[in-house]
Amino acid sequence: MRLRVNPITCEGHGLCAELLPELIQLDDWGYPIFDDAEVPRQLEAHARRAVAACPTLALALERGAVAAPKPGARK
Repeated sequence: MRLRVNPITCEGHGLCAELLPELIQLDDWGYPIFDDAEVPRQLEAHARRAVAACPTLALALERGAVAAPKPGARK
C-alpha cells in the first residue's frame, strides 16, 4: 500500500500528519510531504484512518504495483 496526495484538492489542513506522523511531515505551508515508499503493514490501519479523516479527500491509500525492471537492468 502507498499513500498518494492530490495536490490540487489538498488545502493543507495537516490532519494527516497529526494522525500519521511516522510517515507524513508538513512543509512550511502545512502541506503533507512523504516518501513514495510502501506503508509498513503495522501502520496500514493508521494510514486508513488518516485517509478517512482528510476533510478534502485529498489523501488516498493505493495498492502499490510492483515496478517492472528497467530495460537493460541486471537481475
